[in-house]
Amino acid sequence: HRDVNLVPRCESKLFTTIWSRCYEHKQYRNGLKFCKQILSNPKFAEHGETLAMKGLTLNCLGKKEEAYDLVRRGLRNDLKSHVCWHVYGLLQRSDKKYDEAIKCYRNALKWDKDNLQILRDLSLLQIQMRDLEGYRETRYQLLQLRPAQRASWIGYAIAYHLLEDYEMAAKIIEEFRKTQQTSPDKVDYEYSELLLYQNQVLREAGLYKEALEHLSNYEKQICDKLAVEETRGEILLKLERLDEATEVYRRLQERNPENWSYYRGLENALKPSSVEETLKIYEEAWEKFPKGLVPRRLPLTFLSGEKFRECLDRYLRMNFSKGCPPVFTTLKSLYNDKEKVAIIEELVVGYETSLKSCRMFNQNDDGKEEPPTTLLWVQYFLAQHYDMIGQQTLSLDYINAAIESTPTLIELFLIKAKIYKHAGNIKEAAQWMDEAQALDTADRFINSKCAKYMLKAGMIKEAEEMCSKFTREGASAVENLNEMQCMWFQTECALAYKGMNKFGEALKKCHEIERHFVEITDDQFDFHTYCMRKMTLRSYVDLLKLEDVLRMHPFYYKAAITAIQIYLSLHDNPLTDDSKELQADTANLSDKELKKLRNKQRRAQKKAQLEEEKKNAEKEKQLKNQKKKKEDDDEEIGGPKEELIPDKLVKVENPLEEAVKFLMPLKHLVKDKIDTHLLAFEIYFRKDKYLLMLQSVKRALAIDPDHPWLHQCLVRFFKGVSESKELPEVVRTVLKQEITRLFGDSNAKSFNQAYLTKHSNSVPHRLAAAKMMVYLDSSTETKAAELATALDESLDNRSIQISTEVLECLRSGVLGDCKERAESYRAECHKLYPYTLAFTPPGYEENTKIANGDVSTEMEELANEM
Repeated sequence: HRDVNLVPRCESKLFTTIWSRCYEHKQYRNGLKFCKQILSNPKFAEHGETLAMKGLTLNCLGKKEEAYDLVRRGLRNDLKSHVCWHVYGLLQRSDKKYDEAIKCYRNALKWDKDNLQILRDLSLLQIQMRDLEGYRETRYQLLQLRPAQRASWIGYAIAYHLLEDYEMAAKIIEEFRKTQQTSPDKVDYEYSELLLYQNQVLREAGLYKEALEHLSNYEKQICDKLAVEETRGEILLKLERLDEATEVYRRLQERNPENWSYYRGLENALKPSSVEETLKIYEEAWEKFPKGLVPRRLPLTFLSGEKFRECLDRYLRMNFSKGCPPVFTTLKSLYNDKEKVAIIEELVVGYETSLKSCRMFNQNDDGKEEPPTTLLWVQYFLAQHYDMIGQQTLSLDYINAAIESTPTLIELFLIKAKIYKHAGNIKEAAQWMDEAQALDTADRFINSKCAKYMLKAGMIKEAEEMCSKFTREGASAVENLNEMQCMWFQTECALAYKGMNKFGEALKKCHEIERHFVEITDDQFDFHTYCMRKMTLRSYVDLLKLEDVLRMHPFYYKAAITAIQIYLSLHDNPLTDDSKELQADTANLSDKELKKLRNKQRRAQKKAQLEEEKKNAEKEKQLKNQKKKKEDDDEEIGGPKEELIPDKLVKVENPLEEAVKFLMPLKHLVKDKIDTHLLAFEIYFRKDKYLLMLQSVKRALAIDPDHPWLHQCLVRFFKGVSESKELPEVVRTVLKQEITRLFGDSNAKSFNQAYLTKHSNSVPHRLAAAKMMVYLDSSTETKAAELATALDESLDNRSIQISTEVLECLRSGVLGDCKERAESYRAECHKLYPYTLAFTPPGYEENTKIANGDVSTEMEELANEM
């Protein structure tokens, strides 16, 4: 920065120290002392640049309001100072107001157009905001000012690469490469990375011949030999030089015979014209790599009939003899083919029978006997197989037999827990997962699985305690997991709280996940300079592409969907006074029952009090630790984030506007999932935005026109359009034209009837049509309930999940007043799905506890009564 002409030499030196030493090296307290020294002189009490630097320093210490006042005051006193504008830009950047910060930097450059620091800061913001044209201009200025610096050339090349002008990017990199004097024998990782990046740009430009030549010329200087071979194979395939590509993929195959992509590459190079020719590729691999599992697994995808049986037989025997737990997971993708499922079952059941009788896979085999563990892994596989095809009783028989023979194998308990989860009994599943983690308390994977199952079962405190075994000591497990961005835990927590109607707590978790994604986006800043300095350019470009679609990630998708559903629920059923809801109906209780209830309430109150005291003690301890940490840390950077308070989140004024905030990234990035558009419809339906509703249903129709939820949206949309009186005439005309174009002249009732006729054999579709029958005409309740509650074996898509949904609809009144039918339907479902908690008779859990000897609560109550 320029010397300060308005202050004497002594003050000018002090000012330079404030910027270059105190601010740059985070010595903020010293910086404030020097600022005070300059400003205490009455002549310079209003010196703009010093005021601005004092504000910037205070901002780093978390005093945001005071900082803004000082910086604005400084700017008013010296509007032509590039320092004041630069500082104001840094302040805006710290507040994530990137557009405003860019404006400030541009103003700063008006008064000092060749200031390197300002140009660098501006380029960082431009790439962060993906202003690629602006970024290219700024990088060109930096290249002109500092042509000897490596980062100047690389930054300019990356600008062209991101603008998809690949040839220009390649030329710039080549010009820069010529200036690098590197010995061919010297190992230089940074130069190696530059060459690989240059090759990537050539390939993206479609210059495959040049890319191959480049690879051959500089092969010796590239350190990553595997990347060279893989890239060569890819280029040769593009150039249709298939014989050379075959040699490359054979070499790669020998290097790693378990890599799936090398076999795919070999197939693309050899271009087999039939299944037999494709199989030959793998038969050669069987001879070369007799212990290889991947060459045995891949043909199972395209083979069928007897050939499939032979190949599967060999593959399964190898896995079972070795004792390979993931074998079922590797075959899971074959379960879409019923014929293949039947062959798998026949083979493995045959193994079990034979192993039990003669300890061999087949009684006619002349081979050696198998060890006892082989039978164990066969039973383990069969348990997963029958669970997959929905036969939970058989599945449990096999896993119980395996546990009886080897009660110390963790994997067995893990699968037993999974079976109960799939059978709809998450509480039993959580107990078995707890049993699994008890066998090895040092295993973090099992610990996490157990916590996840506990959360699904609504056991939030137990899950927190489970996770605390692996979180930082002296800190709350929940806070530590939030610090570590442990999003699977937060997602499951949100769903658990949502299931318990604790919407505030659930929203807190969703917003925490949203904050993680904001943080991940902001973390790019650190890499814009780092990657150019360290030359990790391929990874850097991949990072930028990832950040552009970051909110496509399943973690964000789940959190957003959960938050939207909660906000919709809050809009439909605004919260009432809690005290009224929590009042117990004691009028119809006997004296004994009333006494029992009061004892229970007293115990709950005492327990809550103890927990509150424990929580306060923990908080006090944490505050002490934080205070100590603050004192130890001389300089604290940035202010505290706004606290997420559940009560505030749940009492939001306009829930639909909050829902839209979560929806917008999904609309842009997760267009291929139908739920995105259906949730958009639900929001716009409540906001009476008919054109946006039309947009949502049209996008959903392109994905799955027969989706049950979409059908309900369409019926409500048709009815809304026909009944709405507030629609402008132009909008009504457009809507009616679109409806006629898409669905003909049918009204809502006839459309619903046609849908039912088309999908009369599918349970989810019948339920959707039944709900819409009642929605359109309440007199059809009986017929609708009959439609929804059919459980014939001939019906398709019958499952625990859809049956649970039907039961909820009967109980909630969506299908009319069906309390008696709900009970009879529950009983029918209980016969079909005996393990599912949702279908168990009332009082089932209490009876089970007493039968299992869990009478501690009863004893406690008796003791209290005495």
